[in-house]
Amino acid sequence: MKRMFVCCRATALPAFLLLFVAATLQAQITKPKPPAPAAADVVTQKSGAAPSAVAEIADAEAFKPRAIDTTKNLSIITFGSCNKLEKPQTMWDAVAANDPNLWIWLGDIIYADTSDMKALWAHYKRLKVNPLYKKMTAKAQVIGIYDDHDFGVNDCGGSYPKKKESKRILMDFLDVPLNSPLRKREGGYQSYLFGTGEQRIKIIVLDTRYFRDTLMPDPTKQRRYIPNTTGDVLGEAQWAWLEHELRTSPANLNILCSSVQVVADDHGHEKWGNFPNARKRLLSLIVKTQPKNLLILSGDRHMAEVSRMDLQGLSYPLYDFTSSGMTHIRSGTSENNHFRVGNLVLDKNFGMLKIWWENGRPVVAMQVRGLNNVLFQELVVRY
Repeated sequence: MKRMFVCCRATALPAFLLLFVAATLQAQITKPKPPAPAAADVVTQKSGAAPSAVAEIADAEAFKPRAIDTTKNLSIITFGSCNKLEKPQTMWDAVAANDPNLWIWLGDIIYADTSDMKALWAHYKRLKVNPLYKKMTAKAQVIGIYDDHDFGVNDCGGSYPKKKESKRILMDFLDVPLNSPLRKREGGYQSYLFGTGEQRIKIIVLDTRYFRDTLMPDPTKQRRYIPNTTGDVLGEAQWAWLEHELRTSPANLNILCSSVQVVADDHGHEKWGNFPNARKRLLSLIVKTQPKNLLILSGDRHMAEVSRMDLQGLSYPLYDFTSSGMTHIRSGTSENNHFRVGNLVLDKNFGMLKIWWENGRPVVAMQVRGLNNVLFQELVVRY
């Protein structure tokens, strides 16, 4: 009986091995199904993103993609720049108190000053989840652009090696859907046509960092930089896009947003005037395309002011409304600007446009406001 048992095991062994090998091969061929996507990934994919694009966003939990709703008319537009996160974020209550339809970022949103993209996003996220900021964004849609301190390095431009990553993270912060054309092109420039009929307003946001040429420091220290007489700010693709946006705009009010000042040219800091040929090209383009009632918004300077220029060939005055310094302001009590109308405001501030219509024409109240929603200055323009 013992030999029979051994014999039986010997004859059954090959069949057992065959079954084992077959099962092993089948397990290797048939891989387990991947787990279901997380809730945040489902939202992202519903926005039109390819599944592979989900991994490219900085933070799936904080990214809430939504397209800008341009169907409603705008009556209250708020904007600002220069917002240090380590300082109290107390300006948002004042902004929210005005029930704005739109908030426009004009740069220096967070003061990250880093080429570490994880650190850059961490700064953006810290602001994005701030309860006071969320109170404002619950009322207003948000668009905007970076400036140097959130682009990456102080006063940097088109040579910055991580500009693509910086732009992508800004898009995440602004909740730009992954299938938006804005995601697919170089640079963060953008435009929106709000409202209907005679009350349409176009917002054009320039990117003055992504393509900008370099500047050399002034060795005499009389100004920060020596003007680059042959340098450019926008790059040819953005110039062509801007000409099309201005030439074809059906709006009765056009708002051109630049992170740095266009009109003011007496000071020695960052400005379009550091690239005199580019500034001349911009002003000539405005005259050439004749957009209806163009107003410029700008930031960067840690103060607020309104500059006015009368351009030959333009039937209305060109205003550049600067608001900067939501959490901090510049030192000094004065600065030359022969284009300035009204006062130089050296208090923490944000800008606001109150817009109404008379006989189909826009009336714009340019207001400089501060903490507790105090009104520092107002200039009303009837176009």
